[in-house]
Amino acid sequence: MAIDTPYRAIFCDLITDQTLDILPLRDVQFDDYIGKAGSLSGTIPIPNRAIADRVRQIQEGRTAVYLERGGDLWWGGIVWTSTLQSTDRGVLTLSVQAATFDSYAARRRIRTEIKYTEPTDQLDIARRLWTELQTGARCFKVTVGEETSDVQRTVTWRLGDETVYLEALDQLAAMEDGFEHQILVYRDPVSGERIRQLRLGAPKIRTGATDLLFDRPGVILAYSFPRDATRGGTTALARGASTNSNAAAESRPLFSTEQVDTALLADGWPLIDLSSDHNEISDQLTLDSLAAAELAQARGAVVIPEVSIHLGGIVPPALLGRVARIRITDEWHPTGLDARFRIIGVKVRPPERGRPDTAELYLEEA
Repeated sequence: MAIDTPYRAIFCDLITDQTLDILPLRDVQFDDYIGKAGSLSGTIPIPNRAIADRVRQIQEGRTAVYLERGGDLWWGGIVWTSTLQSTDRGVLTLSVQAATFDSYAARRRIRTEIKYTEPTDQLDIARRLWTELQTGARCFKVTVGEETSDVQRTVTWRLGDETVYLEALDQLAAMEDGFEHQILVYRDPVSGERIRQLRLGAPKIRTGATDLLFDRPGVILAYSFPRDATRGGTTALARGASTNSNAAAESRPLFSTEQVDTALLADGWPLIDLSSDHNEISDQLTLDSLAAAELAQARGAVVIPEVSIHLGGIVPPALLGRVARIRITDEWHPTGLDARFRIIGVKVRPPERGRPDTAELYLEEA
């Protein structure tokens, strides 16, 4: 990072969260999303032996990194890979790649039976998954809340199936009337302690009571409204595990009832088929729910608007789940666009070499 950057890179021990060092980080990019892991990349310059000894404390898979701006934590995650490089002039650097803390769930597998035969709140089950994966002395801790939903599930994950925790969480969240999940990092306003908290929202994660206002001309630097019919559909079918126990016979998967969006077909859309595989699911109702949810999320043409904004004092660190009111006046919108969107993803480029501090916001209709 440039010396005058508003960001600090804080490297910590993953399990204890004890600060190891605060180091300069150049060429930084970081992003975060609802429902999937975000990433960070950057380069640490190593001009001398003293800095080399400090940088040597960073150990892949054991080190956490936080980006702090104005006293607020904007990003936190785990350093998973690094690359030591030397140029032909002997200039040393260490490039690091990290992912948000939810990426840890992709590195753990269910090795105990988790079984709910009685209908249980889906958010209680989600919390149980995170509680199980961080059980033990050699796991880092994520705090959980007390959110509730109106949807109850019966699910089972068996010992020996080696189901990845994140896949189990995503399957549960992807069912019809499901939920969203994200790990938020922030400082406790009283103690100043860094907090890693699992956020759950059914059916959506929503943050803040008031809309953020972004205008063009104004704080919006650029925008893009892509519409992609190759990612959408008007029917959906979900395939599950094989129901055949006879090894000599042909193996055929269980599959859902075909879900059809009759409203789109009546409106003139053609048949466009969506299909998905869920090899560990052997329950018909669960497959029906997954197919219905997939069709609801990708009906017709998929639209993920994106706006690029200049970051300033009015933009808070907790952007995911906030509602943004977008107002645009230009040749395409001569009478003015005034619409509300929910922020589902953020990609930030800190200022460097004359480049302003900007963020790309990924949106969906509020």
